Amino acid sequence: MRARTLDLYKLMDSRRSVRHFSKQDVPIEIIENVVKTASTAPSGANKQPWKFVIVKDPDVRRQIRIAAEKEEKEFYEHRAPQAWLNDLKELGTDWHKEFLEEAPYLIVVFKISYVDEGGETHKHYYINESVGIASGMLITAIHNAGLVTLTHTPSPMGFLSEILRRPKNEKPFLLLPVGYPAESAHVPDIKRKKFEEVVELF
Repeated sequence: MRARTLDLYKLMDSRRSVRHFSKQDVPIEIIENVVKTASTAPSGANKQPWKFVIVKDPDVRRQIRIAAEKEEKEFYEHRAPQAWLNDLKELGTDWHKEFLEEAPYLIVVFKISYVDEGGETHKHYYINESVGIASGMLITAIHNAGLVTLTHTPSPMGFLSEILRRPKNEKPFLLLPVGYPAESAHVPDIKRKKFEEVVELF
């Protein structure tokens, strides 16, 4: 058990958010398997309030990039407070989101607030918590597969519902480009907090 927990820690400690993707294809079975892993997550009352939309079509990825960059440009140039922009500087990000087309797949996570069955509406519980846990398991599964990703949350994200033709009970939660890293890919030299800073033992 000690060895397994240490091995998993070392694996996940090597995970980094990557913004530069190779155009190398990834077998769809790999993508399906990481989504299957995410779908094993616990959820409020076992309602499993999530939908994972896998996007491979380059035309659809192009549409998503155009719409996302429109929102991101507005964010960087008008919406974001200066303190937020200052915090983003060390990450080297801006409103250009080439990775939305470069990555061979996009996985868009939607949260489902309710379902209609036989004319009756049945709500879901702890939706954000449940979908957040599933998203974390998805990121872990992606890294375990030897692929890379980054969490992208343009605001607002309503364009994803329109482009992907989702019903009104589904709302976009997270957008993950997935693939192999580009040979020239680099990540910011940032540090994680020490164990002692994030843990209290009673």
